[in-house]
Amino acid sequence: MERRFTVEEANAELDWLRELLPDLREARRRLLQGAERIRSAAGRNGGGKGGAERLEAAATIRHGVERIADAGIVLRDADTGLVDFPSERDGRQVFLCWRLGEEAVGHWHDVDAGLGGRKPL
Repeated sequence: MERRFTVEEANAELDWLRELLPDLREARRRLLQGAERIRSAAGRNGGGKGGAERLEAAATIRHGVERIADAGIVLRDADTGLVDFPSERDGRQVFLCWRLGEEAVGHWHDVDAGLGGRKPL
């Protein structure tokens, strides 16, 4: 059974998300930089410090994504820190929507609407 969040429950999750999401964004940036270095260094040895940094970044992403999913939250965009909290409104499933930088969960959207369909609570 998928967890359903109230607005209050979703807001209670924001402190740790505010700490984790910038780490995921930075790890993703490092991973992408490492991939670019690999492409530019094709034919040379790809190990060493760069390889260890990529593995660490990948582990950070994996751990963060698993933590978010285990909490029943849906990560939509690591770069902007966009997450959805499954919820219910008027008897139907919806998502409470929050993005890093917003003070609190203040929007919702239908499950098939996405960010463009955000409506204020």
